[in-house]
Amino acid sequence: MEDLGSAVVQVLSVWLTLVFTLILLPSVFGMSLGISELYMRLLVKTLEWATRRIQKGVRQQQAQSLKDSASSGIIQRDETSMEMEIAGLRRVDFELSDVFYFSKKGVEAIVEDEVTQRFSSEELVSWNLLTRTNVNFHYISLRLTILWVLGVLIRYCLLLPLRITLAAIGIVSMIGGTTLVGQLPNSSAKNWLSELVHLTCSRILVRALSGTITYHNKENRPQKGGICVANHTSPIDVLILTNDGCYAMVGQAHGGLMGLIQRSTVKASPHVWFERSEMKDRHLVTKRLREHVADKNKLPILIFPEGTCINNTSVMMFKKGSFEIGGTIYPVAIKYDPQFGDAFWNSSKYDIVSYLLRIMTSWAIVCNVWYMPPMVREEGEDAVQFANRVKSAIALQGGLTELPWDGGLKRAKVKDIFKEEQQKNYSKMIVGNGSTGNLSEGVE
Repeated sequence: MEDLGSAVVQVLSVWLTLVFTLILLPSVFGMSLGISELYMRLLVKTLEWATRRIQKGVRQQQAQSLKDSASSGIIQRDETSMEMEIAGLRRVDFELSDVFYFSKKGVEAIVEDEVTQRFSSEELVSWNLLTRTNVNFHYISLRLTILWVLGVLIRYCLLLPLRITLAAIGIVSMIGGTTLVGQLPNSSAKNWLSELVHLTCSRILVRALSGTITYHNKENRPQKGGICVANHTSPIDVLILTNDGCYAMVGQAHGGLMGLIQRSTVKASPHVWFERSEMKDRHLVTKRLREHVADKNKLPILIFPEGTCINNTSVMMFKKGSFEIGGTIYPVAIKYDPQFGDAFWNSSKYDIVSYLLRIMTSWAIVCNVWYMPPMVREEGEDAVQFANRVKSAIALQGGLTELPWDGGLKRAKVKDIFKEEQQKNYSKMIVGNGSTGNLSEGVE
């Protein structure tokens, strides 16, 4: 038993020495030894080979059908307005045939609506040798099966222990480092140390995900006193952004491990955490955020205006509260590559532990981040119009579909206001064509 114990201690010491030398030390200085780059090149070549084998094992028609279903969905919708579609059904101002338009839209929504499909994992065109996929790929060849088994062993027996080790070191370092820095008096030295701790720990945690991130247009990075808004796919969006800069977080205060991290980080950095009762007080939240933005020496606030995670294909409605605060808005677009791992968190299906396990057993997290030019509210523009303008810019830059729907529909029913809006649009169209006048004349 003593020999076994000494062997285990020796293995652990070698393991931690390699982790510290090859990963942690370069993270402190923001450097890379090229190991992750080599891993990604091998991974890309392996997935390309697997894709070719899959394409040889299925018919060309099936591959094309899969590609079409993954990109366009079940229903091919016409990108035309209500007025144009109804005009194609009739030639006079009002006809009972108008009901066909609404029946058609209703059937489309039942078969495949634009909202609920944004809360499930993004469809893949080709299998990425992970167990997660929305299409049931069958047996192709012995070599491909052997490669999949080998991949399972690598991901669960090598990558998972390594990533758990890095995650534990990163979290403990974050709690310990920010707690120590928080004991210092307020000064420029404290701010510098706080940013160093946050950046270093974020880099360690990103390496725990085998993250490969490409940042574009760094000259547009959010500045102090501003507000950074981004589309929201996953809780790791925060790590993706803090890997390249420091932000003041905004959110609800939690308990457990998350609460411990929040309480320690707020001592070293001006994060804004609200109690559950305070979150319902909109005016109090706005007041505290305005006070933060008014101080140009404080870190930029990081906000995800959608309020929920969307599946990396779309951008949904931005809540207007973030755009009523004032100040400069720094839009950021985040787009993940699903071929290497599914970053989307379906909180209705997976709890946070299950989600993190899925992330840590993926091949890697690969994404692009675009920093966009700052935007300010124009004269005569209300908060809703400003939010929609920022949302459109983010969707265009990230290659995402822009949708007007509220992300809250993930768990709530459609509000009556959405139904009434369609009724008003139809009424305006009829009134504009003069049908109301014609009907009143007939009655007289």
